[in-house]
Amino acid sequence: MPLKSKKQESGLSQVGELAEQKKTRIWDDDPRNPSIGVSIMSPAHNQLMEEFGVGKTVAILPLSVYAFALGLGPVLGGPISETLGRLPEVSLQLALASAVLFPTLCILRFLAGFCFAPSLAVAAGTVNEVFRPEKRAVPATVCILTPFLGPGLGPVLGSLLVSHLGWRWTQWTILVSASVTLITLIGTRETFHTTIMRRQSEDFYLPLASLPFILSNLKLFATSSMFLPIRMLVAEPIVAFICLYVACGFAILFSLLAAVPLVFQEVYMFNTEDSGLDFLSIVVGCFLVTLTLLLCDILLYRQKALSYGEQQVPPEFRLYPSLIGSVAIPVRLFWFAWSARQGISWTSPILAIMLFAWGNLCVFVSSAQYIVDTYHGSVVASAMSANSLARYGLAAVFPLFTIQMYTNLGVEWASSLLGFITVAIMPFPWILFLKGNSLRIMSKLTLVQNQDQ
Repeated sequence: MPLKSKKQESGLSQVGELAEQKKTRIWDDDPRNPSIGVSIMSPAHNQLMEEFGVGKTVAILPLSVYAFALGLGPVLGGPISETLGRLPEVSLQLALASAVLFPTLCILRFLAGFCFAPSLAVAAGTVNEVFRPEKRAVPATVCILTPFLGPGLGPVLGSLLVSHLGWRWTQWTILVSASVTLITLIGTRETFHTTIMRRQSEDFYLPLASLPFILSNLKLFATSSMFLPIRMLVAEPIVAFICLYVACGFAILFSLLAAVPLVFQEVYMFNTEDSGLDFLSIVVGCFLVTLTLLLCDILLYRQKALSYGEQQVPPEFRLYPSLIGSVAIPVRLFWFAWSARQGISWTSPILAIMLFAWGNLCVFVSSAQYIVDTYHGSVVASAMSANSLARYGLAAVFPLFTIQMYTNLGVEWASSLLGFITVAIMPFPWILFLKGNSLRIMSKLTLVQNQDQ
């Protein structure tokens, strides 16, 4: 890097202060839209079978292809945001929300999920750029947690729409909500510091690099940007550990999206509306997670931060909620497995679902905060894209065999099988907490240097 004059250094500082002080907002394309979209069609399973004459597994495909698209979208969206900035991509995906009008259902769902997906990765990078680490917990929690309201609210809204208006209105509702979010573009500003500095270069006379010409450097762009999430998923131990654990938890959550209506309709004779209302327990779990994360931040993380003073706080201290959640998840699955039966009130498995969602979200949100604190701002979006690819990729597969698994094994052993999977991966957050510092030393991309806890 060439040396800069004092005038240039002053200009660089002013640009940094401008980016810090400029009024910004965390905007995630209304994060509930993509997450509601993935689950809103789960109550339409029977109607899809009747109208299109397909089997149970094929009727799950609209759920699976949307989930797969949510995983694939950020792999392109996150890295592109690091090249062109955050705002152009967000504007583009809103324009592409009209993909929900395609006549073929599965293609429609894939395109809709793919166009919505980048917001899930871009949001984490935005939080990293706007807030300092000591002030990042609350906005990161809200931003990361909000999409999880979708899997809870989606089936509730979907069951009401399917019962009274038909399954097609689940798609019209998403289109209307996506159109409304166009209003949020007013006042939305760029947050990526490189893009901000490039735009301010004329005012401060800074010798900044020009915008990469993607078409003439397609190979370099693909190698350094588009494939970075996949490379991090394979070569970065921290990302691999987190993604595998979070992906399993997410896949089980999506299995429940397919299994819960089946269980409550057959065991407790619930209708479509009632079985959709069961997912409100996930919403309650989201609010419990918010309280848990705030308490962990105030009572644990901030106390640790005080002891480190001006030094960078090791990101492992973000993992306290993950440690709690890793123990809670298998307990709640076994609870659901052996309480969802005739003779036991339906409130017991509902409570188990709520606490499973609470434990699962404790793991996911704190893991995402760990990624944001560990990696430099320029690769945070790619790390979150790798996370999205892993969790939605696995989540797309699990529902395809969930119905058969519950039909052949029964509620008790099918749910217990999922519980055994979570027991096997339960040590992952503990390994990261205890050995994360050593794993960070192995990385060439991490921001936090070797520090003793």
